[in-house]
Amino acid sequence: MSNPVLQVRGLSKSFGTNLVLADISLDVDRGETVCVLGPSGSGKSTLLRCINWLEPPDGGTVHLSGTRIGYRPGGNVAMGDRDLAAVRTRMGMVFQHFALWPHLTVIQNVMEAPLHVQKRPRGEVRAEAEALLAQVGLADKMDQFPARLSGGQKQRVGIARALATKPELILFDEPTSALDPELVGEVLLVMKDLAAKGMTMVIVTHEMGFARDVANRVVFIDRGHVVETDRPDVFFSQPKTDRARQFLQRFAGAAA
Repeated sequence: MSNPVLQVRGLSKSFGTNLVLADISLDVDRGETVCVLGPSGSGKSTLLRCINWLEPPDGGTVHLSGTRIGYRPGGNVAMGDRDLAAVRTRMGMVFQHFALWPHLTVIQNVMEAPLHVQKRPRGEVRAEAEALLAQVGLADKMDQFPARLSGGQKQRVGIARALATKPELILFDEPTSALDPELVGEVLLVMKDLAAKGMTMVIVTHEMGFARDVANRVVFIDRGHVVETDRPDVFFSQPKTDRARQFLQRFAGAAA
């Protein structure tokens, strides 16, 4: 791909003697939805956390539209907290367990980063936050505190918050895995709408049907390695590796 929004090269990460990511390379083009699949413990969530430097990788590079993440221009001096916060506003993150600020109302959660990191005018930020909450179906909840919301509603607030900084890319870390089954659909509908509108997304998920229907590309990871990458129609019907076939068969058996 030419001029990818996200470019990951040779990413590695260990925790003690446990190698979690091994030489991961990945490009994501503008407007592309990439679903990252794999068994639990394969390194999927760690990959996202290394991409946005919540976990500094041990090796490799991450570039967002040509900007190297984690290091100042020149590549030798680590970014400070303020620089990292600024670059993260260009790369939204939706967490598995919501990570909303409990002491802030819904609209305050959505407004926080545009106001205090991007230093944008309050009136402009408020109007955009109201529009985003309407987009995710929560216009009537803007003055509620997170404790009053269902899990699905909290996750939709998380999506609105990620969109509030007008990011070039959004990372989703298993956004439905903490939800009751009846609440999963409302979150997936919002994500499908974002994909249809051309939002660039990297989504770690166990929702196989969603990945099949929405992804432009599937990346299958196992034991910290990229095992297979392909279009979803090919990956789900004709996986090329034994490991991917085993993974899909296990999911098919669970669904049955």
